[in-house]
Amino acid sequence: MKNSVKSALAAVLLSSVALPAMAADLPNLKPGMALATAQSPWMIRVRALGVLPQAGASLSGAPAGYGVAITNSGVPELDITYFFTKNIAAELILGVTPHEVKGKGSIAAFGDIVSTVALPPTLTLQYHFTDFGAFKPYVGVGVNYTIYFDTTVKNPGAAPASIKPSWGIAGQIGFDYMIDQHWGFNVDVKKILMEPSVRLAGGAISGTVKINPWIIGAGVTYRF
Repeated sequence: MKNSVKSALAAVLLSSVALPAMAADLPNLKPGMALATAQSPWMIRVRALGVLPQAGASLSGAPAGYGVAITNSGVPELDITYFFTKNIAAELILGVTPHEVKGKGSIAAFGDIVSTVALPPTLTLQYHFTDFGAFKPYVGVGVNYTIYFDTTVKNPGAAPASIKPSWGIAGQIGFDYMIDQHWGFNVDVKKILMEPSVRLAGGAISGTVKINPWIIGAGVTYRF
């Protein structure tokens, strides 16, 4: 009986020494402080993009049988994403894409008509699926506002041309595959409606050029 009492007392004394020692090994840990912190709502991605216009035009003053082609473009892109919840996020896409407009059909002889650079910031609202582990697919829909600058007439001596800013809608589908809590890689496909008003040949030809690109991207994801 005396031995069991001594053993119990020894266990109590050892625990009273061990617990403060364990607490000392957790620096700056205050009462009630959580051992794990919530994940940041901010994410950034850096992508390489292929911008593939689906060209068309509706022009008054152009000869019958006209058409246009718009060159593809490969560019870098940055996007910033903010998560309101684990599933709902907003993404802002930033980048610039250079293009050339070429004549087809009855205006093919004009060759390259104009070159321009598009700045198409696009804001989408996304739904992220979270039930597939490291594989995190998402879909999104949003709005695009494109500014066109550095517009240059390609034929020497041709009258000036202008391209007005345009509004359009955007849709996207993609996924992140997370390697760890912060790093992953991303694949993303967007369709953006870009149909600016144009004036060519000093205003003798005017109307709408349809760019409407598919934008296919792949890159690196970082979640803060």
